[in-house]
Amino acid sequence: MKRRQLIIALGSLPMYPLLASRVFADEKPAVAKVEKLVLSEEEWRKRLTPAQFDILREEGTERAWTSPLLKEHRKGTYHCIACDHPLFSSETKFESGTGWPSFYAALPNAFETKLDFVLLLPRTEYHCARCGGHHGHIFDDGPEPTGKRYCNNGLVLKFIPEEA
Repeated sequence: MKRRQLIIALGSLPMYPLLASRVFADEKPAVAKVEKLVLSEEEWRKRLTPAQFDILREEGTERAWTSPLLKEHRKGTYHCIACDHPLFSSETKFESGTGWPSFYAALPNAFETKLDFVLLLPRTEYHCARCGGHHGHIFDDGPEPTGKRYCNNGLVLKFIPEEA
């Protein structure tokens, strides 16, 4: 964590009790327990590219409009690049105009969430339920039926097309 992020996070702590109930009010608990994949930092570095490591293990963000998955429109499933855990169905992908692959719903047991105060205002950050890798943030400006937008870093997704 960078020093600036730490200072902002610590300064935001007094707001946490007021905001946590609002942010997590509509989060649904996981239906089944997911077996965790735990590796050392060295093992993660061997398994991932430097950019993937930055996003998944250090909560970085790829540049907008750089993901080849923005133009992916086939039917299939999006998996975590680090552990192959299924995360999203292509049925829930939509064009958000933000520059990152966006989805209005995740598959069951795909993610765990936490509150993020890096930009002062609280955001819901989501991590792969299996390996704990950071994927992005959930916003309340998505389409129906959920009204949610899972804004995902494309570099940390693997698309598996549906067989015809």
